[in-house]
Amino acid sequence: MREFSFLDVWQLIQAAEWTVILSLLAFIGGGLVGVAITLMRISRISIVRRIAQLYILVLQGTPLLIQIFLAYFGLALLGIDLPPIVAAAIALTAYASAFFGEIWRGAVESIPKPQWEGSASLGLTRFEQIRYVIAPQAMRVALPPTVGFAVQIVKNTSLAAIIGLTEVTRIAQFINNVLIDPITIFGTAAAIYFALCFPLSVLSRYFERRLHVDRPSFKSF
Repeated sequence: MREFSFLDVWQLIQAAEWTVILSLLAFIGGGLVGVAITLMRISRISIVRRIAQLYILVLQGTPLLIQIFLAYFGLALLGIDLPPIVAAAIALTAYASAFFGEIWRGAVESIPKPQWEGSASLGLTRFEQIRYVIAPQAMRVALPPTVGFAVQIVKNTSLAAIIGLTEVTRIAQFINNVLIDPITIFGTAAAIYFALCFPLSVLSRYFERRLHVDRPSFKSF
């Protein structure tokens, strides 16, 4: 039986490409959907707020692994066969959007009420209030926790290994099946995840200090 070598390390590093791609898809997709969820959460229409709240409660209150199973195996039962990367991206996008929606809702609600009242007195529409007055201030508050949550997205991509996506964790499983050296192999995989996540953690703390803001509260079911 051969030993763990640089070739195996290189395979894990190459697999990190899929980890990064999936993370970017989830972050961008979750961000776009998260904007819609945020707008629904601060809507003046009660039913719209309740729908967004239910969406968040369901996605925050169920395991991400189950959501990935539903996106991959559940849709397949309906005749919709998706590649692992697409199914994982859909599940992670939905998951991320629920958290982004709450983070950004908290940031919006942290803006003092006189800001709303003052902009309304200028004759701005609700959309104009959000776009020109509220959003720029809320973005400043939301930036540190948003970057911080990106760390969770990167780590959660490891769950996509269960549906066959050949990212870092999946390749580590393949190598371990041959070499049976879990400490070395999965320790190396953990080091790769750390190398991806640590800069994001540092960046989040930098923004928090630089912008002199407290993290907005968001509910986790």
